Order: sequence, then C-alpha cells, then structure tokens
Amino acid sequence: MILTVDFGSTFTKLTAVDEKSQKIAGSARAFTTIETDIRDGFNTALSELEAIVGKVEYEEKYAASSAGGGLKMVAVGLVPELTATAARLAANNAGAKVIKTYSYELSDEECDEIHGIVPDIILLCGGTNGGNKDVIIQNAKRIAEIDGDFAVVVAGNKSASSAVMDMLKNRKAILTANVMPSFGKLDIEPAKNAIRELFINQIIEAKGISAAQKMMSYDIIPTPLAAFQAAELLSAELKGLMVVDVGGATTDVYSMADGSPTKPNAMLKGIEEPFAKRSVEGDLGLRYSMPTLIEAATVSKVAKEAGVPPEEVNNWLLRCSKDQGTLANNPKDKNIDDTLAAMAVEIGIMRHCGKVEAVYTPFGETFIQEGKDLSDINYIIGAGGPVIGSLDPAAVLSRAFATAANPFSLMPVKAKLLLDESYIFSAMGLMKKTRSELALNIMMAKLKEVG
Repeated sequence: MILTVDFGSTFTKLTAVDEKSQKIAGSARAFTTIETDIRDGFNTALSELEAIVGKVEYEEKYAASSAGGGLKMVAVGLVPELTATAARLAANNAGAKVIKTYSYELSDEECDEIHGIVPDIILLCGGTNGGNKDVIIQNAKRIAEIDGDFAVVVAGNKSASSAVMDMLKNRKAILTANVMPSFGKLDIEPAKNAIRELFINQIIEAKGISAAQKMMSYDIIPTPLAAFQAAELLSAELKGLMVVDVGGATTDVYSMADGSPTKPNAMLKGIEEPFAKRSVEGDLGLRYSMPTLIEAATVSKVAKEAGVPPEEVNNWLLRCSKDQGTLANNPKDKNIDDTLAAMAVEIGIMRHCGKVEAVYTPFGETFIQEGKDLSDINYIIGAGGPVIGSLDPAAVLSRAFATAANPFSLMPVKAKLLLDESYIFSAMGLMKKTRSELALNIMMAKLKEVG
C-alpha cells in the first residue's frame, strides 16, 4: 500500500493506493490546520482513512503542499514580452504562484512593493547570453537591498553571472542556466529545478511543515508541480490535453499541446511557448481569492448567472471572507459558488490561451498570434473541489470553450470533457518518477466523462 498526501490551502487530502490491485483503496480529507500544526489535519484525515482501509503500514508515503497559500514568487526580467515572460513561465511550471512580474530596472516603488509582497523566492533574469548585462546587475544590487527572508534564483545572461552573484553574496542565491539563452529560445528546465530544490530545502520549513516531511519517503513538492506531473503523464495517452484546476486560492491551467498557429496566414509573435505549460491565476480562487474573482467577473454578472440579487453575492463574499472554510449548504449559496467556478474556468483559460490580431498587408489579411493556439485541444480535464463538487460539472467546464464574445481568443472550440471525480490528480502526479505506469493506469480508469 502507498499513501499520498496533499496539504492543500483548504483541505488536507489523503489517498491510499493498492499497488497489487492497481486501484485506489480509499481516500479521506480534513481541513488543513496551518495555523496550529499541519499534522492535526493530517491525523484527522488519517483516522477517516483508517475507517475505510484499516490500520496500514504504508510501504511508501508521498506528499505535496500548497498550505499557507503555496510558494509565492516574484519574477524580474528585462523586456516584458521576452525574458520577463520566460521568467514567469519557468516559475509557473515549477509550481509557484507568481504574484507579479517586473521588467527593466527596478524602481524604488517596485522594490517597496516586492518587500510588501513578502515573496519566498525571487527569480532574477535578464538578457540573452552575451547581450545586455547592465540591467540584471543593477537589479541584483537593488534586490540585495530589499529586507526579507527570501531566496534568489539567478537565471539570466551568463556574462553577468559573476557580478550578479557577487551582489547577492549575503543572500540565499542559486545560479542556474539562462531561461532565454538566445533570442526567442526558452530553456526553463534548469530554473524550474532550482526553484523546486529551494522549496524542498527551505520553504517547507518556513511553512511549518518540516515535521510532516519526516513522515514521508520522498521530498515534499509544491502541489501544482504534482498536478503538472500528472498532466505530463496523461499527455502520453490523451493527445492534445488541457487541465483546469480551480481551488480556494488560485485557478491553475495546464496545457500539453504544441500550440502552433492553426489559422491560415497566421504568424507567431514573441516567444514560442513550451509544449507543457502551466499558468496560475492568483486572483481566481473561490475562498482566499474570492474578492478578486468577483471583481474580475463583476457582482452584477455573478448575480445574474446565479439567479440571485446582487446583495446575496456580497453577503456570500462577506461570510467566506470571515471563514475560508465556509461550505455552500443551501441551493442559493451553491448556485453562487458554481457560477464563480464557471467564471474562474472561463477567465483562467482565456488568460492561458493565446490570441490573434488581424492585420492587413499588401498581400491581404494576415493574423498575428501571441501565445499558444489551443483551439484544437481534444480533452479538457476538470480538477479541484469547486468543479468536482458543482451541481453540473459539464456546464462549468464548458466555459472553457471559445465564444463569439471573445473572437480573438484561441480557446478550445470543442473537446471531450473529463472530470477528476476522485480527487486523485495531484496524488497520481506524485508517483510519476517512481511508479508512472501505476499512476497512469489509475488515472485512465478513474477519469469520468461528463457532458
């Protein structure tokens, strides 16, 4: 038997896997107790699990965590469309929550803002190898002066590496390969690995779960990274895959697709984004980030779609803001929650996908594409409690599709809708490196088609 644990922002989820039968033996969850001791919530969930599978000596234990809001990062690059974008992609793919991205030389106001964000890690990039090195050196100097217990991952122009690391000699700093070694070319894997190592070695201590680490067989990793690994596993079987994971703090979107232009006469502008991409929307959660989700969707639109007066939306927001563990226990509140989940799906996927702009040349109409063209995606998987627990998951997930209201977005046109009904997505991603076949078999058996 194998145990997987996900210390989430709202719930701690446990899954027992029977390797012999290649099936889930049982699962349980309890509220995450980050304010006291994270093991309290774990033990509550474990007691529930033992009622299902009995007391078990687990052969191996895996864990992921997004407790306390997850891994907060700030990305600093040179040009917004190039190295700043590359920095954000590297951070997101590592399982971090990128609070903000900065470009060019950091100003006094921006340094003050970074101090106020209280990031766990700053990803410092800038310049292709052999290109501009003045900006990254100046930014290293400014970052060294910011008060705070954060680490720095340096992934910029290698010609400036020595000077940058000298500026950061009194900081926890890791030097890794340039995220953009040449113009328009990405190399984000080294930075992704460096961020993961920092999370393992330092951040879990800051989040108060070092004691939980001692119970596990392997290093605790960020929950979004576990989900990313699950999506990578599934992409071997389900070609053209997108996953949308709506949670209490964020909405994460994963795409495992080429994303090359499909429109005739379309040309790609800017960075060619990676086949495996994650984006994280820190303003689209249904509890911790509900105020900003409602702001993005608008109270009037939420009320209209949920079929309630606007004051009911505001009342629900007030109750959830006072207690992030509040559950929708009546049809009115459930309609509001389901509407918010649908809007999180729509806005999150729209931001993840690329867009086109029609331009006219002497040779006729041409399309300029930025980002990934995901219009021909074949599968969309819904994950996270707000989607799985909605009254109509198919209706929530169908908001991922392109509409006439956003004609320039390259959102999916049609796709098969699947649901992670058993909450096992992150759990199976944890087993990717050691038991990939087992994890893949279980996911393929457990995914439920909806709609």
